[in-house]
Amino acid sequence: MMPNSHKRADRHRILILADDCNPEWHSLPALVYNYICKVSDYADVVVATQIRNKPNIEAVGMGNAEVVYLDTENIAAPLAKLSYFLSGDANAAMTLKVALGYPSYLAFEWAVWQRFRKEIQSGQFDIIHRVSPMSPTIPSPIARWSPVPFVIGPLLGGLPWPQQFKQQMQREREWMNHVREAHRWLPFYRATYARAAAILAAYDHTIADLPASARDRIINFSEGGVDPDLFPLPERQIKDKMTVLFVGRLVPFKMPEVVLRSFAASPILRQHRLVMVGDGPERPRLDRIVEEEGLSECVEFTGSIPQSEVGRLMRESEIFAFPSIREQGGGVLTLAMMSGMACVAVNYGGPATRVAPGCGVKVPLGDVDHLVRSYTQELEALVQNPQRVIELGKAGRRFTESYYAWERKAQKTLEIYNWVLGHQTEKPDFWAVTDGSDRERHKSPALLPG
Repeated sequence: MMPNSHKRADRHRILILADDCNPEWHSLPALVYNYICKVSDYADVVVATQIRNKPNIEAVGMGNAEVVYLDTENIAAPLAKLSYFLSGDANAAMTLKVALGYPSYLAFEWAVWQRFRKEIQSGQFDIIHRVSPMSPTIPSPIARWSPVPFVIGPLLGGLPWPQQFKQQMQREREWMNHVREAHRWLPFYRATYARAAAILAAYDHTIADLPASARDRIINFSEGGVDPDLFPLPERQIKDKMTVLFVGRLVPFKMPEVVLRSFAASPILRQHRLVMVGDGPERPRLDRIVEEEGLSECVEFTGSIPQSEVGRLMRESEIFAFPSIREQGGGVLTLAMMSGMACVAVNYGGPATRVAPGCGVKVPLGDVDHLVRSYTQELEALVQNPQRVIELGKAGRRFTESYYAWERKAQKTLEIYNWVLGHQTEKPDFWAVTDGSDRERHKSPALLPG
């Protein structure tokens, strides 16, 4: 493809599709925003996003990217209301919410196609990259319509519910999970993965969920990211009384009760402090556990608090306890590790990768009683060994800064663009070691021993 007059000759011109992209929204929309901002340092980026994101993006800008807002709220807004009505809870029935987002997303991509069709067909873009939505179940019609190479991801999803937690699945109102496989028959699904030149998939469970015929174009590429400059590493001191921190929605699959029950079962842990950040439908049940077990002297609930306050707590606390049993990604672990905390997570899903060997503690997946016993044992071991807490925190910080810094992720994305366009022959490897460290080359942390 000949360079066009709309871009610098030494940079690729990329059309990025980002339905959810918002610097002020928690979780994935904020990750998408930060990722695109950093990619725009390395390529000429045009972002197509929903009009609902405009106020927050306009307030702070979007790096070097040009932003085009598309208004499909006549379809998206009623479907969002229907989703909330059927689920009855903003924190529940996530599979249903994704499914109802399908027609809304089709309308968004049709609006993108109408707005950019002439530019796409005349070769004014080198690549179209869909970054959001991240669900692998939502296909992309533009993959079929466009003559321009198409990249999708990072994708995130496909983690099975553990058999031991069917009750939690019911409490999450995830009845639609039983028919999730129907997404493979949705219009445009097969074409999306047949025509994609590169598919960025965040974890092994997401890769396993994708069509086998696409494996040669799949790149293991985490969805998480962080700006190291925003996380100065605190100088931690050995303390007699440590703080264990939980941060997350108080919903069944996050299993906040595990940490509470660990403190209830341990005279050793009761001598320390547990701070639980977040809110949700599990709060009344957790309050009852605190009352019944007499934990009011060592347990504090903060409710939902600003991100800046979460960051302060992470810098002031020593141990991060994260017992979620179906965590697709686990971005909060990235923030905790960047803050130099020793993390204790369940060895399943995203946390199995995020907490690399030697960078934290991974508890084997089991039923609730097993998790309580394991967390009690591991937390007791940590509070009785302050030096190990400090060492794990430093190792976690080094690993996270090395692999999850936005700068590195943007550079890896540029490698993928070069590979798709034939400027690089070797398929990019997100986990490849290039800095002389002792990590093995071409292996995901989930596959490394330990």
